[in-house]
Amino acid sequence: MKYILVTGGVISGIGKGIIASSVGTILKSCGLHVTAIKIDPYINIDAGTFSPYEHGEVYVLDDGGEVDLDLGNYERFLDIRLTKDNNLTTGKIYQYVINRERRGDYLGKTVQVVPHITDAIQEWVMKQARISVDDDGMEPQVCVIELGGTVGDIESMPFIEAFRQFQFKVKRENFCNIHVSLIPQPNTTGEQKTKPTQNSVRELRGLGLSPDLIMCRCTTPLETAVKEKISMFCHVEPTQVICVHDVSSVYKVPLLLEDQGVVSYLCHRLSLPVEMKPRKMLTKWKEMADRSDRLLEHVSIALVGKYTKLADSYTSVIKALEHSALAINHKLEVMYIDSADLEAATLQDEPVKYHEAWQKLCSSHGVLVPGGFGVRGTEGKIQAINWARKQNKPFLGVCLGMQLAVCEFARNVLGWADANSTEFDPETKHPVVIDMPEHNPGQMGGTMRLGKRRTLFKSSTSVLSMCPPDINGKLYGNAEYVEERHRHRFEVNPELKHHFEEKGLHFIGQDVEGERMEIIDLEDHCYFVGVQYHPEFTSRPIKPSPPYFGLLLAAAGKLPSYLTKGCRLSPRDTYSDCSGSSSPEMEIPDLKFLSL
Repeated sequence: MKYILVTGGVISGIGKGIIASSVGTILKSCGLHVTAIKIDPYINIDAGTFSPYEHGEVYVLDDGGEVDLDLGNYERFLDIRLTKDNNLTTGKIYQYVINRERRGDYLGKTVQVVPHITDAIQEWVMKQARISVDDDGMEPQVCVIELGGTVGDIESMPFIEAFRQFQFKVKRENFCNIHVSLIPQPNTTGEQKTKPTQNSVRELRGLGLSPDLIMCRCTTPLETAVKEKISMFCHVEPTQVICVHDVSSVYKVPLLLEDQGVVSYLCHRLSLPVEMKPRKMLTKWKEMADRSDRLLEHVSIALVGKYTKLADSYTSVIKALEHSALAINHKLEVMYIDSADLEAATLQDEPVKYHEAWQKLCSSHGVLVPGGFGVRGTEGKIQAINWARKQNKPFLGVCLGMQLAVCEFARNVLGWADANSTEFDPETKHPVVIDMPEHNPGQMGGTMRLGKRRTLFKSSTSVLSMCPPDINGKLYGNAEYVEERHRHRFEVNPELKHHFEEKGLHFIGQDVEGERMEIIDLEDHCYFVGVQYHPEFTSRPIKPSPPYFGLLLAAAGKLPSYLTKGCRLSPRDTYSDCSGSSSPEMEIPDLKFLSL
C-alpha cells in the first residue's frame, strides 16, 4: 500500500480537495486502484449537524455517512463509492479511544495523546485504506489522505505527529507528502511572493514532515525565477515545485498536474507498478475540458434556496447541473436567489431586493429548489414553485423542494389554504408533509433517514420512469427501480395521496414498502418533477444525474426531441468513443444515458 498525504499551508480552502482528487485521478488513469481519506480536525463526530455556512454542504454517502464535501470531490473525480469511515474527525478518534479506555483495553495505563491518540489515527488509516471502493472489489493500491485545515493549527497537531511516526512505520518508499501552499500576488506590485510558502514549509519540516512535492496555488502561472527560489529555500528540486494556477474548469487540474510530470515523479518516488511508456492518458478529462471552453449556447437555472450567500452550500447541486449542461453542450449560468427575497415581507422592507429577485426568477430558463432545513424562506420557495407551475417553466424540487411542491399544489389546486408541513406548522389542518415515525426529536445527529435507498417506479408514463411502448427509453432508462441517497426527517403524508393524483400530481416513485412517496410528476407540464432523495450525490462528470439532466434538457428546449429519439443525444453532443473512463481497463462509449 502506498500513502500520499496532502497537507495545506498559509490559508484554509486553498484547494487541497481538488488537488488530492486530481492526484488520485491521474494515478487511476494509469491503471491503479485508488482510495481516499479526508481528515477533519474539528471535534464534531461528523458533519451532520453543521450549518452549510460553516464548511459548505453536508455530503451523504451510500452507507448514510454525513461527511465533508471533499469526499464528494473524491467520488466524482475517481468514480468510487466511499464509506463514512473515509472521513476521520478528532471527535471520532477521541470517541474511539475513550470507548476503548472504558472497556478496559488500556487497563493500568495513562491514556495520552501520544501514543494512544496517534496510534489510533494510524490504525484507522491503515485499516480504511484497504477497504475496496471500486465495483470490482479489488483492494486499493494507493491511498490519498487529505489533512484539513492548515499546518500549525493547534487542533491538527495530533494528526501531524501521527503521520510523522507513520512515515517510518510504513517505510519511506511507501509514503510521500504533497504540501499545497499559496503564492499571493499583490495588485500593487504584481510580484509573486514566496515568503508565506517558505514559512509554511519551514513549520511543516519543524514538525517532522518534509514535503516531496510543493504545489503552489496562484492566480497566474509561476515564473521560473519564483519556482527556483521556492526550490532553494524549501529544500526540494525545481521539478518538485508544481504550479497549480487558476484555470477555467476543474477538469483541467488533472491535466495540469500530468503535464508537469507528477505521475512520473510519484511512480519513481513510490516505486508504483506502472509502465511509463507513451500512452493516451486522461482522454475523457481533456475532452471535457476542451468542451467546457468552447461552449457557445447558454442555459440559466434559478437556484432558489436558503444558503445562497456561499456557493459551497450547494457544491454537489452545482456540479450535477454542470455535468448535465456539459452533456448537452450548453454553458451553465446559475442565478442564486435567496428565497426570503421573494416573499411579501421583503416587498415592504426592501422593495429593490424583492423586484431584483423576481426579475432573476422570471428571466431564468428553469427553476431548481434544493433541499434544506428551517422555516426561513419557505414561503418564497412556494411562490417560486407556484410561478414555475403556472408559467409551464421546467422545475425540479429536491428533498424539501419536493415537499414544498406538494404544499403549493395542495394550496393552489386542491384549495387547502393552510396546507403545510408539520415541520413549519404543527397545528395545520392539512398536514400534507409529516415527520416520519422513526424521527427522534431528542437527538439531532444521525437520526434522519440517511443513505442509499431503493425507489420503485409505479407509473410507466412519466418522463423519469420506465419506457412506454412508443418511446425507446426515458431518463432513467428501462429501470424498474433506482437506488439514490436520502437525507430527510419529514415525508409526504401517504394518506392524502389520492387527493393529489385525482388532480394530476402523480407519485410515480415509492419506497419498497409503498409507504413513502419518493418522486412526483405533474401531468400536462413540460417538466415538473420532485424527488425526495438527493440525486446530485451520485452525479458524475460523464454520467449526469437523470433528474438534473431532464431539467437541463427541458430548460434548453431539447427534452421532447431527446425522448422521441430514444433518449439519444445528437452526434455533436455525445462524447467520443475514445473518451475512456478514469477507471482502469474500462471504456465508456458515447453518452446515451440509456441506463444510468
